[in-house]
Amino acid sequence: MERVLGIGGYFMRAADPAALSAWYRDCLGLDADEYGLWRQGAGLTVFATFESETDYFGSRAQQTMLNFRVRDLDAMLAQLRAKGADVAEETQDMEGVGRFGWVTDPEGNRVELWQPA
Repeated sequence: MERVLGIGGYFMRAADPAALSAWYRDCLGLDADEYGLWRQGAGLTVFATFESETDYFGSRAQQTMLNFRVRDLDAMLAQLRAKGADVAEETQDMEGVGRFGWVTDPEGNRVELWQPA
């Protein structure tokens, strides 16, 4: 059986695509090139499904959620707060998995940040 090799892309609609791309670059350091190509660091990628009634993604209108691996969750959350980003107050620790925090981008998409264990 043929298998997929990994995540090849993630695409979002935006009212202002250039501004949203700039937010991801300036606030999260996602340095994609002019074509959207981003050379990410090696590491785990989680592919998981959730119940349709979950509140985990924030708004129930949001059907998917980006999860970014980070080296230092506390430093990333502080950086986002300093830039005026909408950062959730709570964080979550999962033994053996890591720590999680959340930010909402300017278009209202909740994004999860994960510091692996």
